Amino acid sequence: MATLRERKTYRDQVLQVLYGAVEGNRLLGITGAQLRRDLHVPEQDLAAACTYLAGEGLITVDWDPGNTPAMVTLTHEGIRRLEAEEEGAEEEGTA
Repeated sequence: MATLRERKTYRDQVLQVLYGAVEGNRLLGITGAQLRRDLHVPEQDLAAACTYLAGEGLITVDWDPGNTPAMVTLTHEGIRRLEAEEEGAEEEGTA
């Protein structure tokens, strides 16, 4: 089982990869298989990260049998959060 630090890292990575792949478009998503390939995260840890993020209302997940993410998309709230983080990083860079 992943440590707390690893779990938080996996969650952040899922959001970042998803945001980059869909370019902020709520209508687009990526497959769980693509996330696993991009992140090199164990399947169990990817499922746990997706479950957590879905519970927070940041992503939606269509599940395959066996608790495997089939398709993952950002919610409106997920996009807003990532855009706010991006804006904050840009402001820090100009300060």
